[in-house]
Amino acid sequence: MTRAWKAAWFVTGVRLRSATLWRGVEAQHVVATMRLVDSLEEQRVLEELLETSKPAIPPDAQGRHYLIFTPFRYRSPLPSRFRRPSDPGVWYGAEDLKTACAEVAYWKWRFLMDSDALAGEAMHTEHTLFNARVRGSCADLTASPWKAGARAWRHKTNYSGCHDVADEARKRKVAWIRYATVRAPAGVCGAVFRVDALSLADAFEQQTWACKTSRRGAYLQRAGRGERYEFSAAAWM
Repeated sequence: MTRAWKAAWFVTGVRLRSATLWRGVEAQHVVATMRLVDSLEEQRVLEELLETSKPAIPPDAQGRHYLIFTPFRYRSPLPSRFRRPSDPGVWYGAEDLKTACAEVAYWKWRFLMDSDALAGEAMHTEHTLFNARVRGSCADLTASPWKAGARAWRHKTNYSGCHDVADEARKRKVAWIRYATVRAPAGVCGAVFRVDALSLADAFEQQTWACKTSRRGAYLQRAGRGERYEFSAAAWM
């Protein structure tokens, strides 16, 4: 297969770049352990036991906030746009809040549709949305020369072209890739390969959002606020 990029692009098309990225993470782990215990002390002990069963925190992630290091701690057997199955983790974020919500909505919908026992049901989840700062060498796939390969970067289901460029980016120590998402019109996201390229402000913002997912799509609503975004599954097919 002809690759969508040229080796020279990693010389001419990689620049130091910084951005603020929004990310959504499911926020039900505390509730899950609370169901199993009768007191705060029992919950603390259970959380400590669960921590010992998890993979070790990568050495370069030591001392960082769990919202930063968690994606680098685990290797998933399932692929994502810039990560092959079982490859090292990637921290994904979006340049605006709506796009971050669209990414959350899509992946909850995919989970629902891929689960035979859930496909006919509505699923309710709660998520924390927050923003972090990324700074480092960046391949911006929305700009020249990379945008010449836009067809490969923007395929809805075939990630092979993205995996190919991500492999080379890792080899060349590129910190992150900036790309146009296919989950939200005009949305831009970042795929971060290096934990040391990420940072959180001392008082970074965290928002709580509720998500309802069905076969038709998903909508998210911010707790205590009027903000709400709705996404149709028809746009993802």
